[in-house]
Amino acid sequence: MEEESQITKGKYAADISSIKEAHARIKSLLSDCCQEGSSTSNVNVYKREEKMMTHFLVHPMAISGAFKFRGACNAVFSLNDEDASKGVVTHSSGNHAAALALAAKLQGIPSYIVIPKNVPTCKIENVKWYGGQFVWSEASVQSREEVANKVWPETGAIFIHPYNDGRKLSGQGTISLEILEQAPQIDMLVVLISGGGLISGIALAAKSINPAIRIFAAEPKGADDAAQSKAAGRIIRLPETNTIADGLRVFLGDLTWPVVQDLVEDIITVEDGEIIKAMKLFFEILKVVVEPSGAIGLAAFLSDTFQKNPAWKDCNHIGIVISGGNVDLALLWDSLNKGK
Repeated sequence: MEEESQITKGKYAADISSIKEAHARIKSLLSDCCQEGSSTSNVNVYKREEKMMTHFLVHPMAISGAFKFRGACNAVFSLNDEDASKGVVTHSSGNHAAALALAAKLQGIPSYIVIPKNVPTCKIENVKWYGGQFVWSEASVQSREEVANKVWPETGAIFIHPYNDGRKLSGQGTISLEILEQAPQIDMLVVLISGGGLISGIALAAKSINPAIRIFAAEPKGADDAAQSKAAGRIIRLPETNTIADGLRVFLGDLTWPVVQDLVEDIITVEDGEIIKAMKLFFEILKVVVEPSGAIGLAAFLSDTFQKNPAWKDCNHIGIVISGGNVDLALLWDSLNKGK
C-alpha cells in the first residue's frame, strides 16, 4: 500500500521500531503514573455507540495530566549516564514543562524549565511540584527559544526540545500502540496539533499498524499555522497567536512537518467558542477535567467543517485523543460563562 511505502526506516525522525523501543523503556514508568484501580494499559478508552458508528475518547492516565509525559520520559531515560547527570532544560507553555520536570524527578536529575509569563498558574505549580527550576520568558515562541538558548550553556544541561525531537515522537507514538491494542477497529483518529510532536508520533505508529487508518488534526483558528502550512506546502510561522488553547501556540518543526505533510489527512480549525462548548460536554457528560487544548479534538469532530468533510465518510470507528487536564479554575469559570 502507498502508506506502507511512505513509512520506511530513516525517512522520519521516528519509526515503529523506535516507538516499540520507547514503549519497552517507559512502560513501567507509565504504570507508576496510572490512576489507582486502572487496567494494565495506560490510556482510558471511552466507548460510545451511535447508529452505525463507534466513537472512542482516548484519555491519558498519567498524573502529569497529558500524554506529553511519554515523550518527555523517553527523552530523559534515553540519555546516557554522563549526559543525564547534567540535568535537562526545555521551554514550554506548561504540559511539556511539567512532563519533563516529572521525568527528571523520576530519574533523579535536575530540570530547568523556561516558561512564558502568561502560562496558567496551575501549570506553573505543577512544575514546582515536580521540582523543576523555572526561568521566565515573554509569551512569544521567539522569546522562549532565546531564553532557553541562554540557559542550557549556563547550566550545562541537555536541551530537550518540547516537540521537535525524535525521542519525543517515539514516546508519543506509544499511545497508538495502546489505543489500537484496546480498540483495533478504530479507522480514524482526531488529534490536537501545535508543534506536531504528539500527532507525528501517533500517526507514525498508527499508520505502521494499520496503513488505511485516517489521521485528522485539530487546531485553533487563532493559531492555525499547521493548517496554513499544509495548504502552502511549507512551514508557516505566525507573527502572533490568539487562542484560549494555551498549549497550542507553537509552530511545526522540521522533524514534525514531514510527518504532518505526508500522513495527516486534513487539519480542522475551530473557534475558541467551539472549544469551550466541547469542554462543557466533557465536564457535564463524561465528568472528565479537560483543558482547552485537550478538548479541541472533540470540538473539531463536532464542527460543521469536519462533518461536511468527505475524507472520513467511510470511517465507522473514530478515536478522539484528549491530552491536557491542567486547568486554571478561575480562567475556566470565566471561559465557561463566556460560552453560555
